[in-house]
Amino acid sequence: MSSAILAELEYAVSGLTNPPLWALPVTALALIAFSYLYAHFVTHSALRGIPGPLAAKLSNVWLFSTARRGVRSRTIHDLHQRLGPLVRIQPNHVSIVDEDAVKVIYGHGSGLPKADYYDAFLTVNSRPGIFSTRSRKDHTRKRKMVSHVFSAASVRNFEPFMKGNLENFVRQWDRLCAEAGGTARFDALDWFNYLAFDMISDLAFGRAFGMLLTGKDMAELRETPTSPPTYTSAIEVLHHRGQVNSTVGCIPSPYKPWARYIPDPFFRKGIAVARNAAKIAIAAVRDRLENPPTHDREDLLARLAEARDEKGSPISRDELTAEAMTQLIAGSDTTANSSCAMLYYAAGTPGVLEKLQAELDDVIDEDSLPTYDAVKGLPYLDAVYKESMRIHSTVAIGLPRIVPDDSPGVTVAGHYFPPGTVLSVPIYSLHHSKDIWGDDADTFRPERWEHATPRQNNAFMPFSTGPRGCIGRNVAEMELKLMLAAWARRYTPVIEERMDIEEAFLNKPVSVKISLTRR
Repeated sequence: MSSAILAELEYAVSGLTNPPLWALPVTALALIAFSYLYAHFVTHSALRGIPGPLAAKLSNVWLFSTARRGVRSRTIHDLHQRLGPLVRIQPNHVSIVDEDAVKVIYGHGSGLPKADYYDAFLTVNSRPGIFSTRSRKDHTRKRKMVSHVFSAASVRNFEPFMKGNLENFVRQWDRLCAEAGGTARFDALDWFNYLAFDMISDLAFGRAFGMLLTGKDMAELRETPTSPPTYTSAIEVLHHRGQVNSTVGCIPSPYKPWARYIPDPFFRKGIAVARNAAKIAIAAVRDRLENPPTHDREDLLARLAEARDEKGSPISRDELTAEAMTQLIAGSDTTANSSCAMLYYAAGTPGVLEKLQAELDDVIDEDSLPTYDAVKGLPYLDAVYKESMRIHSTVAIGLPRIVPDDSPGVTVAGHYFPPGTVLSVPIYSLHHSKDIWGDDADTFRPERWEHATPRQNNAFMPFSTGPRGCIGRNVAEMELKLMLAAWARRYTPVIEERMDIEEAFLNKPVSVKISLTRR
């Protein structure tokens, strides 16, 4: 063999064993592109006919970016308006605006398990509560242990403690009006946050945080039950927690723990602050167990401590803390946000407040606070409550569920979805569907509930629905109706500015600036 041929062969082999520097990144990019294309054309081929952004069909990055920018629910709503009831928002995730889909995806018996979106809540807090638990078996066990705490009969025992916090609330608003010479101007969001935190901490731990009395947002933190206390803003903690979790949830589970290393301060700082939610719960549980109320009362923590599993074993300290944190988070931020929305729409929509006040004047004395028996059946108050929950949609996103691998798949809205498909019904879009609510779906109009259709009632799901729906719904409804009746009967608020919304896991008002006068 000639030396020239040997030289050519040697060059070719060296090219295989010692590739140029550019070959490695090109090969890596080619493999990544192939994996996305293979998933699109093979793994998720059953979804190829469903419309959606191309970037969403190929990668999770589109939804991740949308959530990071705080525009998820509005963006998906716009897509549904343009593309129809089915929209693909991730390679294996389909968003469906159809009230009949609610029963299939979330309903009792046929409901689907939670998708890996919820693992984000374990990234920030390692111990799952009833909200973040994905296992059906574990969730059923937890729900059986705590459901008695939230029964309608049990919740009625909490009313005296709700009333005590409402007294502090109106006392402060009375003071603001008096100090201002009649008409006070302030941000109502601050005071609704104080009220919501004090109310849920009082119900859960037997003692309010004291935010209403001090007019400050401050909560105790403890790393462990024996650690020295530090203090922080509870409202800021929960806000960062919602922002981070709603974004990290869009990342596949194997990569969620690495979110803190993303070169964006949003994740590093946000996760650090959000971890304080568990520390607030640790401190609150410690204080409650070591300093029980001197008076005879049954708070949520006492009832949780009495719970027993199927073997008769009591709930552990870690699990007790996890459930306490779940109740603290679920019962504060959501309540404050919804209360602000009720004030904003009731006071800012011509004729609504006057009609509501006329109804309340018939059942509440001038200087008295409402009782739940007096207001729970008031039709217009109920309509204002429901319409506020519909149009604001505190939880606006579609809560994701997954078709189990051991199932034959499901058919929803006339389309078959194989195992491994993630499905969700976006609550904001369902609550703003003109097909369901009419051409004025974006208008606050409580009167629509006077003749709500079965279809509209089925599409109304502010607390989600089914076995994984909000277990504290009875508490929330009582709190919100009492809050609404208390301020509407006593004051005349005037909206000073437009209510802007910042979206994370929840739709959170940025502020609600009002001028307030005693009636």
